[in-house]
Amino acid sequence: MKFSQDWFTNTIPNFQYIQKKLPSNEAFLEIGSFEGRSTCWMLQNLLSFDGTLVCVDTFEGGEEHAALDLTDLRKTFDANVAEVKGTDQAVEVVAKTSWEALSELVYLDFTFDFIYVDGNHQTPEVLLDACLAFKLLEPNGIMLFDDYGGGAGVGAAVDAFLKAYSGQLKIIVKNYQLGVQKVSV
Repeated sequence: MKFSQDWFTNTIPNFQYIQKKLPSNEAFLEIGSFEGRSTCWMLQNLLSFDGTLVCVDTFEGGEEHAALDLTDLRKTFDANVAEVKGTDQAVEVVAKTSWEALSELVYLDFTFDFIYVDGNHQTPEVLLDACLAFKLLEPNGIMLFDDYGGGAGVGAAVDAFLKAYSGQLKIIVKNYQLGVQKVSV
């Protein structure tokens, strides 16, 4: 596999903790895939041998990627995923903005056991991702936000989301990332 950045390795303990709490590991959604480092780890360690992982990314990068050459980003992602994807695992890539992709998934009644939110880091976009993704989350499913403790707009958006959905979720991870589990109703 070929990766130019490693923003993922230090978060593996959170993924390992969540693994024990997942109600199922059949259907995952990743918002923001970049070169596929987290995608590959989930394929190898978290998703079932016959599970489905839907990856949403424009493969154009955001403000934080302005200094990076992203010319072959999608090709790099595809090559990395092809190296580790299990024979019976399905990876569906939706190369759209998260709000477009998530709106379509909501409309089509998709649901997921686990959702990893690591897309756009601007407060309004993170809040929109959170609200749409929560509609896609199975009861007892887990949603993990990256960069909650970072300097970008993620923390403010996630805090607003937590306030809006209080009583419908419980916090299970809170450090640089924040993980919530949807409460069965």
